[in-house]
Amino acid sequence: MEQRHLGRTGLRVSRLGLGTLTWGRDTGEREAADQLKTFWDAGGTLVDTADVYADGAAEYLLGRLLENLVPRQDLVIATKAGSVPDPDRRFDASRRHLLSALDASLERLGTDHVDLWQVHAFDPTTPLEETLQALDIAVSSGRARYAGVSNFSGWQLAKAATWQLACPGRTPVASTQMEYSLLQRGVEREVLPAALDLRIGLLPSSPLGRGVLTGKYRHGIPTRSRGASDHLAPFVAPYLDETASAIVDAVATAAEGLGVSPLQVALAWVRDRPGVAAPILGARDAHQLGQALSVEGLRLPVEINNALDDISAPVHRYPDHDWSTL
Repeated sequence: MEQRHLGRTGLRVSRLGLGTLTWGRDTGEREAADQLKTFWDAGGTLVDTADVYADGAAEYLLGRLLENLVPRQDLVIATKAGSVPDPDRRFDASRRHLLSALDASLERLGTDHVDLWQVHAFDPTTPLEETLQALDIAVSSGRARYAGVSNFSGWQLAKAATWQLACPGRTPVASTQMEYSLLQRGVEREVLPAALDLRIGLLPSSPLGRGVLTGKYRHGIPTRSRGASDHLAPFVAPYLDETASAIVDAVATAAEGLGVSPLQVALAWVRDRPGVAAPILGARDAHQLGQALSVEGLRLPVEINNALDDISAPVHRYPDHDWSTL
């Protein structure tokens, strides 16, 4: 699999990443092992997790597989901290919480460092400079090699990255993880321009539109799908409307013309967008993951790429529209 630099850093990652959101909850150890082996055999290196995935079970499971299945040095391990299972406070990006969470993640993963450590979300109750200082401490102490953010808006990302670049010795923001697909192009308004300008690598989550872009929901909700799951159905539901349906139909038409699957078309589109380092794939099983990994040799023709751009284009008006002629 092709490797890409993560933003302005020297860190190279596979241009597709493996997500572990369901590990330890819907995905057991045997299936997780099959997925990781399939990913590794295909040349994949970037594995993304978080301390809150299955209340830590995802990290613990990944740690077991690093010990028994895949050499630690062959993978780029990314995890996140800052989300909290507290109804009174969804995010805690204080220095105290973040560094404690990192130590707990390292223990579950069974390693002395992670390759990429990400703040899971912006915390409006904590001064941003305090949050960023935690990144500096994590990297300077050797517990993390690189640092990034997740779910930051455009201004939050630009402020954080600029702060880190202002003085020598601070840890640059290497990446930002955001949802991005043909069904969700909101990052193109401000986040992606900021990332491109500051040379920050974008790691798209849900690159297949929460599974909808595979086309499996075109004629109903399959019984084994996320849309049929009690706890994941609300996650899929927003992309089952008429607008999404028109985009999915266009993807299916393009796939039929190219002799490939809708999954491959949708994934190739987001993988090759400017600024994208590696879409993060979440798969039900190793077979499904293998289908996604087969996109490696596919590059969409310009005409199809442009047609998909047009039909999925978000509406951006003021202040994005050029008002200079008015």
